[in-house]
Amino acid sequence: MAFRSVFDGGALRTEFESAGISPHFVPLIWKYVLHNPGCDLSDVPSLPSAAYPLLNSKFRPLTSFLSSALDSNDRLTTKLLIRLQNGNSVEAVIMRYDTRQGKYDGKPRSGGPRSTLCVSSQVGCKMGCKFCATGTMGFKNNLSSGEIVEQLVHASRSTHIRNVVFMGMGEPLNNYAALVEAIQIMTAFPFQLSPKKITVSTVGIIHAINKLPIDLPTVNLAVSLHAPDQDIRCQIMPAARAFPLGKLMDALRTYQTNTQQKVFVEYIMLDGVNDQEQHAHQLGKLLVTLKVVVNLIPFNPIGNSSCFRTSSEENVRRFQKVVRGVYNIRTTIRQEMGQDISGACGQLVVNLSEERSAGGASILKDIEDLHI
Repeated sequence: MAFRSVFDGGALRTEFESAGISPHFVPLIWKYVLHNPGCDLSDVPSLPSAAYPLLNSKFRPLTSFLSSALDSNDRLTTKLLIRLQNGNSVEAVIMRYDTRQGKYDGKPRSGGPRSTLCVSSQVGCKMGCKFCATGTMGFKNNLSSGEIVEQLVHASRSTHIRNVVFMGMGEPLNNYAALVEAIQIMTAFPFQLSPKKITVSTVGIIHAINKLPIDLPTVNLAVSLHAPDQDIRCQIMPAARAFPLGKLMDALRTYQTNTQQKVFVEYIMLDGVNDQEQHAHQLGKLLVTLKVVVNLIPFNPIGNSSCFRTSSEENVRRFQKVVRGVYNIRTTIRQEMGQDISGACGQLVVNLSEERSAGGASILKDIEDLHI
């Protein structure tokens, strides 16, 4: 029998309501589990007597466990391998940085040390992006809301997490209901993350983007664009055939009208494919009517099988200069972290047969601090 996680909030509330138990006890259970690793649900204090047999028969404090944690040499990045109760595994990545190390508008940033967690929403991925290792796994299964939140629980036991980005394994908007519920739990007691410190990345699932202003109006949206036209996008992102670029741009305009928020645009730099000056002009013209922040991502090869090469630093800088200088679009270059533990963008993959990590994930540096 498969048990549910207590962090599957909807399922737990439904069971409580059916048993005549007030759902206001649910956050108290979450708090106890969060602060008491390895606890038994019978140990949770001050619940109605009817709650204990219900909890023990259908739920577990956690349905996953931390299989391994690998630190980078500089100890700024930790890659977590998390084993699920169905035998599959996912990875999450903790990124630690000090905002005082950087500058904004030529001035030192305020703030201090903090951590961002990159979480997975699926085991594997259906999108099949040719530059991303996760796609080589194929699609295994969606994570439940509890399995998504449990990544935050595991990470919180080693450091305080301030920001969460859904940039790990899987396409978050293809697991929409679990995504929304997980974020609702993360922003509630006892986690109480700010919605403005949560970023959801998508290849551009248009019908789901259209629902975000209602369900997650203040969460940041990042779009994995990676090409300035439909032809190139389909070559490197086969799933883009289902989401024509023109319709995606229309969806983003509607999203901005409804939320008044800027959109992060992720653009991987592939040598000779999408990194030339004409591509920069195409991208600028495509985005000039939108309020966006473009993040250029150096490509990280996927073992020896990759058919792509990393753009030269000169090409990346030239590309940035065109988009920023000609079209006045804020354009940043992603600073990778954790490369020594295979913690770079697009290399997140789990070898399920050997149950060990073969890659990692990375996130935008200070994406929550772009002052948009």
